Amino acid sequence: MGAGKGFYHFLAVMTVAIWGATFVSTKILINNGLSPNEIFFYRFLIAYAGIWIISHKRIFADSFKDELMLACAGLFGGSLYFLTENTALGITQASNVSFLLCGTPILTTVLTRMFFRDEKISRMVYLGSAVALAGVALVVFDGATNLRISPAGDLLTLAAALSWGFYSIFIRKLENRYDTPFITRKVFFYGLVTILPTFIFNRPDPGLLFSSGVSVWLNLLFLAVMASLVCFMTWNVVLKHIGVVKSSSYLYLNPVITCITSAIVLGEKITPVAVTGALCIMTGVWLAGRQPARGREQVRRR
Repeated sequence: MGAGKGFYHFLAVMTVAIWGATFVSTKILINNGLSPNEIFFYRFLIAYAGIWIISHKRIFADSFKDELMLACAGLFGGSLYFLTENTALGITQASNVSFLLCGTPILTTVLTRMFFRDEKISRMVYLGSAVALAGVALVVFDGATNLRISPAGDLLTLAAALSWGFYSIFIRKLENRYDTPFITRKVFFYGLVTILPTFIFNRPDPGLLFSSGVSVWLNLLFLAVMASLVCFMTWNVVLKHIGVVKSSSYLYLNPVITCITSAIVLGEKITPVAVTGALCIMTGVWLAGRQPARGREQVRRR
């Protein structure tokens, strides 16, 4: 791993660390009466206002095909992903959601292999994924003494994982033709547009938001500014410089961050089993990034 690439790996860790804390913030908002589509709409609306200040000169992509891919990125990485994930958090255990979302790197790897034949996936990526997934199982199921299967919630979570995989594919197709702020702004815009039809069945209640306490606003701003505005930009940069497969491997760290955040915010205990699982996850991520995939990523290193 070169010095230049090392920065982007560090950026991936920091981005995933922030995303790992979003489970707690989202759960707090849901517990305060906000619906999944409301949470997404408010966080992306604030994020879109922020990104517009940075990127506002260029309105459309170079072609209708590119504009359509940007719309798909907004759908799969925005409204569809967060609607399925947030809805799942409301009807099933957070542990189920956290574990099943860790199938995202595997699904992304499969999709990348299908759509990009030039990107070879090394054995170390598969080995690292297996070790990390074993660690995820330890972290997630350690404290789940009353683990329940919720078919609807679990299927929604799997749909979220698959949706993020498709988002990564669309970003990879666009990354070399447009700058990161422009792509991120379009993702936010199309995410907002595609979530609007859901309000036909579940209308938002702005009064509830404005009558909420400081805790709700702080968590919403965290989701909008840090987890959306900042992290979508940094993640798109990471995808561009270290590739889809390697970037996705860092998503295995999500349960570790969620575990730590839950201990700090909710007072949950961190057990030796959870610590063992965390070590397995970090080892798996290290293994996955140790040997670069050949093909396109090797070209980038030259």
